[in-house]
Amino acid sequence: MTIGGGVPVGALRDRVEAGFRAAVADLVKLVEIPGIAWPAFDPAHLDHSAEAVAGLLRDAGVSNVRIVRGAGQNGKPGGPAVLARKPAAAGQPTVLLYAHHDVQPPGDPEQWSAPAFTAVERDGRLWGRGVADDKAGIIMHLAAYRALTDMLGAGFGLGVTFFIEGEEESGSPTLDGLLNVHEEQLRADVVIVADSANWQVGVPALTTSLRGLVDGLIEVEAFDHGLHSGTFGGPVLDAVTLLARLIATFHDGDGAVTIRGLPAVKNPAAPEADIDEKEFRAQASLPNALQLAGTGSIAWRLWNGPALSIIGLDVPGTAVASNTLLPSARAKFSLRLAPGTDPDKAMEAVRRHVLANAPFGAEVRFVPGSASAPFSASPHDQASRTALWAMEQAWGVAPVRMGVGGSIPVVEHLAGRFPEATILITGAEDPDSRAHGPDESVHLGDLQNGILAEALLLAALGNKRRG
Repeated sequence: MTIGGGVPVGALRDRVEAGFRAAVADLVKLVEIPGIAWPAFDPAHLDHSAEAVAGLLRDAGVSNVRIVRGAGQNGKPGGPAVLARKPAAAGQPTVLLYAHHDVQPPGDPEQWSAPAFTAVERDGRLWGRGVADDKAGIIMHLAAYRALTDMLGAGFGLGVTFFIEGEEESGSPTLDGLLNVHEEQLRADVVIVADSANWQVGVPALTTSLRGLVDGLIEVEAFDHGLHSGTFGGPVLDAVTLLARLIATFHDGDGAVTIRGLPAVKNPAAPEADIDEKEFRAQASLPNALQLAGTGSIAWRLWNGPALSIIGLDVPGTAVASNTLLPSARAKFSLRLAPGTDPDKAMEAVRRHVLANAPFGAEVRFVPGSASAPFSASPHDQASRTALWAMEQAWGVAPVRMGVGGSIPVVEHLAGRFPEATILITGAEDPDSRAHGPDESVHLGDLQNGILAEALLLAALGNKRRG
């Protein structure tokens, strides 16, 4: 079987297989670099990570490779991104390949079975911080490109732009400014974002929807100084209790979000797959006694409904707590938004709810944080159908169209700037990858299949005339 233009599928499969161990070796080296784009961590590691990615691209024969930065607050430069371009031949389309090289902090080292930044291969998986999210995405792009250019040489006319971001895990704070400067270099007909997951090990998936996100701070101030809990406790409620009462208004008795203006949205392009409750509980390691929140199918609650969580509290720790009624307390909320929800309207809805539910007359302050829009794509255009075909060729099973409950900031930005481009969201993670947690890993068999699927997709797109 050949792809249009005469590329033999079997030969391309052999080429990917022959180069796979070298691709894994590249991934091992990237995992060893603790590039974290958070202020508390050494930025030199992030620079080292960007240089390593740039070096891999140059080694793959991409000549136009640069490290670029957006402007942060007070004019300070943002995290280093890698931008590399292979121009399209006359009449050929251009594909933008996105991933990110920065990673989450490792957390408690005692929770890891091996040092977080030492890649370890066992049981058919590679383990280490960032190995799945998202350094495997970089390797998917790189190895697929290598396989095609090794096979076709100058006959590979597809335009390819690599955009490897360096601050995704910290919320992409300077991405918009970076895109302002480099918008024309990033313009493409198809965008492949390799920062998502497969349905399960051995079953590929194309992600067709993402939830959006808004977050912020809620502060309750009850009085102006701490009070003796014996002398004043009873008639006076402490600020932590008042904050807890406010937080409790966010959900009803079933655990569904109660904030008006945030209903589940009927998305005509919603993925059709569903998630088995037993599998879901196993993936999250939930105890059997813990009741799931909300109503409807699990997939609907994850992909098409709002989800509000409290992700941080500013209160004294138990080791230093005294018998004092605290005058103030603060919480950080994180609200996931269904496709079709306006982030600005969602933020305003939370603000109205918080102020309307001030407990016992306490003063409540609301400080809005970041916001990103949800995303939904039709899986029926030509590029999406080709991607699904490529996945089935690589894995030998039909792929799943799925949603993701999380957000990918770059998708919102690229969709807004390039509305004519098809955005395809893929990735190397699976339900066992534990992205962001200890013992993060990637399944090596699925990684190899992902490389082949992307190589097949690029080969097919390279046979299309632009437009």
